[in-house]
Amino acid sequence: MAVRVRPLDPASEGAWDAFVRARPEAGFFHLSAWARVIEGAFRHKTHFALAEQDGAIVGVLPLARMKTALFGDLLASTPFCVYGGPVAATPEAAEALEAHAIELHRSTGAACLEFRHLRLPVPDPAERGWGMRPPLYWTFRKPITGDTEADMKAIPRKQRAMVRKGISNGLTSVSNGDIDALHRVYAESVRNLGSPVFPRRYFKALAAAFPEEHDVTTVLHEGRPVASVLNFHFREEVLPYYGGGTGEARSLAANDFMYWEVIRRAGAERGARLFDFGRSKSETGAFSFKKNWGFEPTPLHYAYRLRPGATLPENNPKNPRYAAMIKVWKRLPLPVANLLGPPLTRGLG
Repeated sequence: MAVRVRPLDPASEGAWDAFVRARPEAGFFHLSAWARVIEGAFRHKTHFALAEQDGAIVGVLPLARMKTALFGDLLASTPFCVYGGPVAATPEAAEALEAHAIELHRSTGAACLEFRHLRLPVPDPAERGWGMRPPLYWTFRKPITGDTEADMKAIPRKQRAMVRKGISNGLTSVSNGDIDALHRVYAESVRNLGSPVFPRRYFKALAAAFPEEHDVTTVLHEGRPVASVLNFHFREEVLPYYGGGTGEARSLAANDFMYWEVIRRAGAERGARLFDFGRSKSETGAFSFKKNWGFEPTPLHYAYRLRPGATLPENNPKNPRYAAMIKVWKRLPLPVANLLGPPLTRGLG
């Protein structure tokens, strides 16, 4: 039978996720619950589609349209996720899902269609008429062992010294689901960087959608949270995704200690064997921080198609058009930043 592409419905979510978990090239960001998160937290229209053949799922494509007046119109796989794109068991399924996305791009009138590939697909998208973003985003992934002593020794010497500094400062950590503590710390951290904060409801939605796949690691100093991060767990991978520290975190080496605690806990308690440090933009502080941990940066392969006359969205802090806004945002009182930020983040996925 021919491959048939149809929208994801609630009755197919279990089969979708079973397919994703069985495919080694698929990842956490391909799970079906992202559709509920994106629609519920940001009110964006999702277009998750699956390919079927002989009654079985042979491919999936998480896709959503992020359209805002300030930041443009992007049909992406997947907004608010660092990786995405179609996952297919056969070349025919891959072709059908790609054709479906291209037709959806045409029919919706979205300015840009984007697939966020972790690895460069075969055949190369550029050979099939896709543009490829220049290497702006890089990912950092490294094996861990679950042996505390071995994983500590695997950290480069200077960075290991920062972890030990955090320990000597009396820092401790807890691992739980405290989204409220996380959001308080995260909101202060991103304000200090000049970025708007995601709404608390988004973090709540993630926790509800992925009850077994998430936890929160929070670092305490004298009983007060000074750093916190939301982690995702998928197969044998751990991915710290949204995190940050308060103003005193730097002097306490709290962020360094926090990521060590994520490695230690995930390896020893959850059996994780890969630490995924997520994506960072080149020539940024986060990029350098991750390299200092001994991670080799790997470029991400973001493929795109543009509507005639449209331009590629460049919604990132390195864009000169946002420089003045970032400077002003850093000076906003935290309550004001927390009020103004969430509506803006609808277009920053």
